[in-house]
Amino acid sequence: MLKVFRGELLHFLADPAKVPLEESYQYFEDGLLLIKNGIVEQVGDAADLLPTLDESVKVTHYRSGLIMPGFIDTHVHYPQTEMIASYGEQLLEWLENYTFPFEQQFSDFEHGKSVAEFFLTQLLAAGTTTALVFGTVHKESVDAFFTIAQQKKLRMICGKVLMDQNCPDYLSDTAQSGYDESKALIEKWHNKDRLQYAITPRFAPTCSKEQLDKAGQLLNENPSVYLHTHLSENQAEIAWVKELYPENDGYLDVYDKSKLLGRRSVFAHGVHLHDRECQRLGESHSAIAFCPSSNLFLGSGLFNLQQAQKFNVNVSYGTDIGAGTTFSMLSTLNEAYKTQQLRSEKLDPFQSFYLATLGGARALDLEGVIGNFSQGAEADFIVLDYNATPLIERRMRHCTNVSEKLFILSMIGDERHIKSTYIMGEKVVGL
Repeated sequence: MLKVFRGELLHFLADPAKVPLEESYQYFEDGLLLIKNGIVEQVGDAADLLPTLDESVKVTHYRSGLIMPGFIDTHVHYPQTEMIASYGEQLLEWLENYTFPFEQQFSDFEHGKSVAEFFLTQLLAAGTTTALVFGTVHKESVDAFFTIAQQKKLRMICGKVLMDQNCPDYLSDTAQSGYDESKALIEKWHNKDRLQYAITPRFAPTCSKEQLDKAGQLLNENPSVYLHTHLSENQAEIAWVKELYPENDGYLDVYDKSKLLGRRSVFAHGVHLHDRECQRLGESHSAIAFCPSSNLFLGSGLFNLQQAQKFNVNVSYGTDIGAGTTFSMLSTLNEAYKTQQLRSEKLDPFQSFYLATLGGARALDLEGVIGNFSQGAEADFIVLDYNATPLIERRMRHCTNVSEKLFILSMIGDERHIKSTYIMGEKVVGL
């Protein structure tokens, strides 16, 4: 029942922005990861742990690469998989011209299963082992997604979209029907195996005050579920919210008045936030999913990471497929670094990999369950390949420390650099 993996090994214990760097992570140049029944039992130096093992125990040895926890994607739309890279629009026009027509197809359960199968296969190939996922307004889209995720034994979070205004009739529900269908899906799927549910208002412009209040009621009745929506992504969107909700003190206040902030509330983007909004996010323990690929693709703006950190906001990464243009978290780290460069700010590679692993777990209130190799955590992990391409193999020859290796992986790494992906200690991708 014991599985043992040996190799260069890294995981995080704390946020490098909040503690001295050397206290934020554990790195073993030659480490062992011990797993029993899909759960982490121990991690440490190979020299210390190998003598404690029975001679019959098989050790899987990765000799050129880095073992680390699987990536966590805290904002992604599985129904948008087949419309990725749709040309030439900013957010609101992009939704109308591309997104809504594609989402119409997800009233078909079998179509949803087909896309979910492809989507989850792509995530795993990119080293992502947990994601917070948008469905569509159709309950069938969530049933289809969870059916496939359950078969793959994944820890996934998903929810039915709520939209009752400013959207096509074929994608519209009502405040009451959205409540009723979401409640039924929570009862059916939440905490079933490794699956969890997210109440999912698309964003304030497509939700009436009544619908947002019903979402808040549902959240209050089911405090262990998530709240997942969009916030302050685009300047035109923000202006629209101000027109629709003139009585509110800004975009975040629309959600706050409906009691949608909290420890399991994740707001995608947050590109254009005032200090008072960040303060409120921090004090309510809400999280922001930083989506650099989609922010650049749609021309939405450059996320202010330092502002969020100043107010102790939980921050994590989202690929935001299909406005985001990659499933790869490594490529997402590349985009994140460049957005901060454009702000004349630095993004340290340790900070970036923290946000992709333990930071994601904290944003999802799942620290101790996923995100690092703490004892008792679920053993979802990946092996990054230092020799995946001739370029990275040659570049790695000049590295003198793990920080340089992480930075190179985040700048020129992609799906090809995921050597293996493991779910609960079982290999599902790679060698």
